[in-house]
Amino acid sequence: MELFLVMLSLLLYYIIFSLFRLGYRKKDQCCYLISYECHKAADDQILDPRACAKVISRNKSLGVEEYKFLLKTMVSSGIGEGTYAPKSILEGREESATIVDEISEMDDIIFDTLDKLFAKTGVSPSEIDIIVSSVSLFAPAPSLTSRVINRYKMREDTKAFNLSGMGCSASVVAVDLVKQLFQTYENSLAIVISTESMSPNWYPGKDKSMMLSNILFRIGGCSILLTNRRKWKNRALLELTCSVRTHIGSHDEAYYSCFQIEDDLGKKGFRLNKDLPKAGARALGINLQVLVPKVMPFSVMLRYYIIYYGNKIMKRSSPKGAGPGLDLKAGIDHFCVHPGGRAIIDEVGQSLALSDYDLEPARMALFRFGNTSSGGLWYVLGYMEAKKRLKKGDKILMISLGAGFKCNNCVWKVMKDLDDTNVWKDCIDQYPPKTFPNTFSKILSRINDESLNFVSLEDYLP
Repeated sequence: MELFLVMLSLLLYYIIFSLFRLGYRKKDQCCYLISYECHKAADDQILDPRACAKVISRNKSLGVEEYKFLLKTMVSSGIGEGTYAPKSILEGREESATIVDEISEMDDIIFDTLDKLFAKTGVSPSEIDIIVSSVSLFAPAPSLTSRVINRYKMREDTKAFNLSGMGCSASVVAVDLVKQLFQTYENSLAIVISTESMSPNWYPGKDKSMMLSNILFRIGGCSILLTNRRKWKNRALLELTCSVRTHIGSHDEAYYSCFQIEDDLGKKGFRLNKDLPKAGARALGINLQVLVPKVMPFSVMLRYYIIYYGNKIMKRSSPKGAGPGLDLKAGIDHFCVHPGGRAIIDEVGQSLALSDYDLEPARMALFRFGNTSSGGLWYVLGYMEAKKRLKKGDKILMISLGAGFKCNNCVWKVMKDLDDTNVWKDCIDQYPPKTFPNTFSKILSRINDESLNFVSLEDYLP
């Protein structure tokens, strides 16, 4: 009997100890965002209408139909006239960009954002334990993280990771990777760098499905400081509460919907085909099936399932939107949608039954900075902060879509009222504008089949 009591006591002790250790680990698995810095290029890199016309006019393979397609797409793209392009393209070297051009572009973005991030936070580069770079189309040797380590003379035991080929959703992948690493490396500081190399990836041909990338993508990027130090909680802007990654590359139509390829004349570029919206909707739906139950109140989910299965039993059609009876705003306050293009933003908004107010940050980020690939989400977040929308306790859903095809989403909790104007400081008061002027809409109305002998688009500019 005494032996039994001793064994029972040891068992209870083991159970209590295990539960305590599990709880401690759970508490220790925090991921705080301390600060972030977005890149804003110099004024001499603005791709205004005249600069844009010069670039387009240098492509001698374009005919009237291609010009009309370009202009129509530019007018409807949602991109403004103050976005930024690489120097090599503005200088007329879009078909002959060198590795020096690529490295220079990356250095300008990465070192600019990191310099500002270290200065703003007071964190020394020597304190960084983990660094993750997410640049899809440029993987030099030594790597980009090696360039950062060399520039800032970081420690020899800094853990470096380089993500390539991950597309526009790479930033959330990088954040999720850091979250996983934090489970192994305690009391750590991590840097995530999200940008894209535009210099060598301008498409110089006339395939319409490949010309879209020239219209949508612009230079930009962001550097983010993350930590799992619980004592830094009061310094944090956001806390990562949930992240879900979805990859539907096993489906051919999704896999080939966004694809780097050569056209019939051997000119390299990105083909965005008609299956892209369908792939995005499918990936988003699968992702939210996993993510939503983790962030929504139990009562909301219970009501959703009752209505959903009731409709199936009664064979009633389900209403469009986020789902029958499911209001995402019951668990999410802000929606940080990837500014990939007007069609993407509108499709996500319609799928999730979001309002114009919810989509305004993504639309304004697209208009002001264009699609900056994996860095785009942080311009959207910056707009929310600059507009003083983010209050303590709010939940932010980040929605990212990228080649593969992938949908990577995460939810952040706001740790304090935020009001930094960041990269928007010189123009936030002008947004949203009452009108969205587009010079090319006027040009489009003047180009017709008799225009085959025109010299260039510059001839049509005021």
